[in-house]
Amino acid sequence: MQKITPFLWFDGKAEEAANFYASTFRNAKVHTITYWGEGAPFPKDQVKQCIFEINGLQFYSFDAGPHFKINPAISFFVYFNTKEELETTWAKLSARGKVLMPLNKYPWSESYGWCADEYGINWQLMLDTNQGSSTVPSLLFTQHNSGKAAQAIELYTSLFKNSGIKSMWPYLKDEGDVEGYIKHAQFTLEGQLFACMDSSAKHDFVFNEAISFFVHCNDQEEVDYFWNNLTANGGQESQCSWLKDRFGVSWQIVPKVLADLISSKDKAKAGRAMQAMMKMKKIIVADIEKAANG
Repeated sequence: MQKITPFLWFDGKAEEAANFYASTFRNAKVHTITYWGEGAPFPKDQVKQCIFEINGLQFYSFDAGPHFKINPAISFFVYFNTKEELETTWAKLSARGKVLMPLNKYPWSESYGWCADEYGINWQLMLDTNQGSSTVPSLLFTQHNSGKAAQAIELYTSLFKNSGIKSMWPYLKDEGDVEGYIKHAQFTLEGQLFACMDSSAKHDFVFNEAISFFVHCNDQEEVDYFWNNLTANGGQESQCSWLKDRFGVSWQIVPKVLADLISSKDKAKAGRAMQAMMKMKKIIVADIEKAANG
């Protein structure tokens, strides 16, 4: 199982967006969609959980209102083996979206472009035959977090197993940003590839809950481990398994039993588990199980 899953927060567009991605990317598909149903805090026909994948990277998404707006702080690199496929995908993503960097030749790639699609998700498309067809989450450290990408990599790779730095390119003197800031880095967590960058430019966005990372935990001990370490030194606890680390990146620390209970075919049990979760910050497995069993 993929240990860390990008989680997208939509306002009534989760199903439409997932189907759009499945028809836009060649190696993409929607796995399952469940709906909130009667008695939920959101419209019954909106998405409670959608699972889809792009190039083998699994995503979760749901509909939970307009509280947070997706922005470029977290984007997704998609690497292509052929320019033709890249251009076809770019045309679909950018058609009703917003272009941040035009599809063109750049010093780092023969063909690269950055756009936000019509649902707000940011994509960096890049021709790279060495990388293969893959999708990689990328974090952009801005405003008060600019210059902290290396610190974040150090924290994340120290917490997750099977982790390490694959590459790191700092800005050199007179190279376009603060000397020593991270121009681009790639690192692995639990064998999954991530990227990050610093920017001291004047951006009007920082990390928020609209895109978070869902961490699949085996038991209470693992929940405690990630929760305590990610909230340390300036992180913040939130509700329902959510937290922010000290850089403002949002994580969901979720034990397997909770995921199993709230997706149970026993609607009453699932409802009791959901109600118990809504009252918690960090998930307490024993209390969730007790509530679910009535």
